Amino acid sequence: MIDINVISNILLVDDDPTSIFLQQHLLTDVCKYEGQIHACHNGRVALDYLENKGEYVSNGQKYPKPDLILLDINMPVMNGFEFLDVYKDLPEQLKGGIVISMLTSSLNKQDKDKADKYQDVSDFITKPITKKHLDGILANHFSNRK
Repeated sequence: MIDINVISNILLVDDDPTSIFLQQHLLTDVCKYEGQIHACHNGRVALDYLENKGEYVSNGQKYPKPDLILLDINMPVMNGFEFLDVYKDLPEQLKGGIVISMLTSSLNKQDKDKADKYQDVSDFITKPITKKHLDGILANHFSNRK
């Protein structure tokens, strides 16, 4: 089993405060994650975070690029698929090396089929995300890190 602390920064993109709370609880309390966790309430805000725009404009200091994005599908303003449509065109230095795991509470097979068409999506997980899901993400995408 791979230690989750090989990841230094995780970005949670979800409009549901309960989902964010449960994901943070799983990461910090169950998995003992010690890195940084940032949360954005929709895809537009997540893009601002990645591009250092909007509320994430800082005094020349960039917010840390996430190693992992847990991306919800259904959100207001910009949903997960709309986020991916813009994300794919970002410069490689902004998105290179990021693993995106798409999360959904929907059992709609069309969502999975659509997610499969995005090369930036590494995993498709039905909520709630569990320790077993995280262990799979770590094993599949971060096993080369120690």
